[in-house]
Amino acid sequence: MSTQRDYYEILGLAKGAKAAEIKSAYRKMALKWHPDKNADNKEEAEKRFKEINEAYQVLSDEKKRQTYDQFGHAAFNPASGMGGNPYGGGFKQGGPFTYTYSASNNPFENADFGDPFEIFEQFFGGGGGFSRAPQRARYSLRIDFLDAIRGVTKEVEIEGKKHTIKVPAGANDGTRIRFENFDITINVGTHPKFKRDNADLYVDHHISFTLAALGGVTEVSTVDKKLKLKIRPGTASHTMVRLRGEGVPHLRGSGKGDLYVRLMVTVPEKLSKQQKRLIQELEQTGL
Repeated sequence: MSTQRDYYEILGLAKGAKAAEIKSAYRKMALKWHPDKNADNKEEAEKRFKEINEAYQVLSDEKKRQTYDQFGHAAFNPASGMGGNPYGGGFKQGGPFTYTYSASNNPFENADFGDPFEIFEQFFGGGGGFSRAPQRARYSLRIDFLDAIRGVTKEVEIEGKKHTIKVPAGANDGTRIRFENFDITINVGTHPKFKRDNADLYVDHHISFTLAALGGVTEVSTVDKKLKLKIRPGTASHTMVRLRGEGVPHLRGSGKGDLYVRLMVTVPEKLSKQQKRLIQELEQTGL
């Protein structure tokens, strides 16, 4: 997704617009903002042209339009929880760790709005005298989860030539690195412990029943070090602790995201007779 502007607003339409009105509005706006007709303001024209084509691809598809009308841009935004829940599918409610799971039937999941010039040519039959830049070669590079966070340099061979690919710290799935004659799209592997949502990280950390009840200190691993974390007495299982600045470096800009630690209280399965007696005594006191 490239825009957060309302798709109806982009095409100058009311929400209840009919298919013919959508098609007509697209024709008008696409011709108006085609970059070849706006040489003096090409950067703004390219931005508007992409928005117009993105809006048309959604509103001209009945199923996509219905979902967009119901959920808006959140329908295909991974951070919204509909397609980007770091602990599984479904809708996100009440913070990063509280989810109600539901099977995904999201037409925008992994949405790719494609090449705006391609849809323009399909719609107008390639006519109109507009020129189109040649397609650039695209290649993908798969890297490890931690390499994406820290940054890494890879040597690859493309078209018989060796190239040095410098992946910046904070790269994510879909990050595109542009070279003179080709583009590299980054694919990031998963991690057995950490989950990622943009610049934020999530991790489960297990603590003992006694530590949760009495309080104390535990040691939590981040992606590059270990930190002491104070546990308050009476901490409930699934309590979330936010560690500021311990997440992923921002790909554009300074600073880092946050690390969210979900405290998982481990309840002992086997107890000695004395332990059972002590717990029973606690129960009798109302604790």
